[in-house]
Amino acid sequence: MTLLRRCFLAMALVAFAAGPGHALTDQEEMVQKAHITVQKVLQSKDIGHTVADMLSKAKGVLIFPNLYKGAILFGAEGGSGVLLAKGGEGRWSYPAFYFLGSGSFGLQFGAQTAEVMLLIMTERGLNAILNQKVKIGADVNAAIGPYGVGAKAATTANLGADIFSYSLNQGAFAGFSVDGAVIYPRSEWTTGYYGNNGAAPRAVVIEGKFANPHADALRESLFQPR
Repeated sequence: MTLLRRCFLAMALVAFAAGPGHALTDQEEMVQKAHITVQKVLQSKDIGHTVADMLSKAKGVLIFPNLYKGAILFGAEGGSGVLLAKGGEGRWSYPAFYFLGSGSFGLQFGAQTAEVMLLIMTERGLNAILNQKVKIGADVNAAIGPYGVGAKAATTANLGADIFSYSLNQGAFAGFSVDGAVIYPRSEWTTGYYGNNGAAPRAVVIEGKFANPHADALRESLFQPR
């Protein structure tokens, strides 16, 4: 089955599960898109195998299905996504919602959209993100994820990185760096998704106090047994 058909099937299954006459909420649509992004990244011939290997070791993951960067003298980027953390037996938590945004100045022209996965490899990185607002490069260290034959060696050489960034890019820019970006929770989205004002990110992804079966397909797509 082709990747495109798999994506359409995933969307159809979510729509069917929602029931007739039920329009997806913004949060449900975001989770659905995150699931599709994971499938596309893992099936990429360039980075799929490496990302799968690193997911088996990761402490958490941030998935941004549609991160936008545009620049005409002033560049800006941003987008919403989901955070999940790994629990017992390698199983992934339910998602909390986050936003990533940054700005940059320079003589830049073009626009880019990217589907981005930030693999959180350390407890320090995960805790920093859970403690509200965090700036990449200041509060946590990030590197563009290695891939290919030298990926494992490159990962070993970058042991100082809390986060590795992988992206599927479209547009005028050759790469997509998240250095300098600020990540912060979309608390109203998380509480709305679980229907409970107590659904803070740590309560969802670490303590496991809240669940929404709508996200089960996303959680399963991240599971990579060692």
